[in-house]
Amino acid sequence: MSSKKIVSSESVTEGHPDKMCDLISDAILDEALRQDPSSRVAIETGTKNGGVMVFGEMTTNAYIDIPRVVRDTIKNIGYTKSEYGIEWETCSVWVQITEQSPDISQGVSKGKGLHRGQGAGDQGMMYGYACNETKEFMPLPIALAHELAMKLSETRKKGEIAYLRPDGKSQVSIEYNEQGKPVRADTIVVSTQHDGAIAHERIKKDVVEKIITPICKEWIDKDTRFLVNPTGAFVRGGPYADAGLTGRKIIVDTYGGIGRHGGGAFSGKDPTKVDRSAAYATRYIAKNIVAAGLAEKCEIQFAYAIGVAEPVSINIDCFGTNKIPIDSIENLAYEFFPTKPSDIIKVLDLRRPIFKKTAAYGHFGRNDPDFTWEKTDKVALLRKEAGIKK
Repeated sequence: MSSKKIVSSESVTEGHPDKMCDLISDAILDEALRQDPSSRVAIETGTKNGGVMVFGEMTTNAYIDIPRVVRDTIKNIGYTKSEYGIEWETCSVWVQITEQSPDISQGVSKGKGLHRGQGAGDQGMMYGYACNETKEFMPLPIALAHELAMKLSETRKKGEIAYLRPDGKSQVSIEYNEQGKPVRADTIVVSTQHDGAIAHERIKKDVVEKIITPICKEWIDKDTRFLVNPTGAFVRGGPYADAGLTGRKIIVDTYGGIGRHGGGAFSGKDPTKVDRSAAYATRYIAKNIVAAGLAEKCEIQFAYAIGVAEPVSINIDCFGTNKIPIDSIENLAYEFFPTKPSDIIKVLDLRRPIFKKTAAYGHFGRNDPDFTWEKTDKVALLRKEAGIKK
């Protein structure tokens, strides 16, 4: 029996129908927060053929021209011709939005409801994860998959491969040794929408040379398999080929299937929704724990009850890699990191229009100062408190 283990993760480009919907939902959220940082937003988007549906709840003092935001987002993605699957100027936009339920609002508003603090916007559990496989403290398969998807989009927008269209996917399968360390890329899959009448051999050659090799060369060996457009063609794409919906790529958004997921989507939700803000907070804690050397990998779960500020539970699992007792790590998390929704929002500065750029290529592992949950500002403090030398 072979002792090797192969782990796979996928990513999708911003032109994927589901990601298009995530981007639209977060673009609307950003516009609301830009005008009114206290906006309460829970927006979903769906798309099929030449239509976009925007629906949900919003309480805000902002005025938002939603059809304009939708069309600008679609244009920026690159859907500028109807044959791509949708066209930004001629698509239909249907809107159904009401105010946030007053029953939910009183639980989230400080001084209202049964509990006087600003409570969580919903019940549920949220997970954060970090490991030391990459410099971003992310699992290698999802880190490479995101880089491939981003490179695919950048190459298209720069015209370096002129026949590419917006829709696309990547998937990376990494082989791990007995010690749990990544050793090689077993299989790399890239599916990219393209103009008609382009030979498959040309597409594969261009994608391998200009996209796969620059990103994955460190992990490629003579046995690595490349699967490029494995059906043979990918001309019909976007919402014409497949319906899109907000929140259907939650594993792409997080850790690629490594580590658990609470089930709640992020896009279109303001930071009072702990599905989003607590997932960011748990990543912040886990990343600092691993970066400080307290563990090689760390997964953190928060669970909340709607309208209650404190988590009903916090659970930390370091999978046996922790250098100090788990109880000590939990005490450090409670003492030095935010856990209440209001504290998370304040510490991570989440009432800003920063969320559209989180919607594609992952919410974690990104080197961007607006991604405040990625900072490792507690490393020195944690090392000192834990008695671990650098």
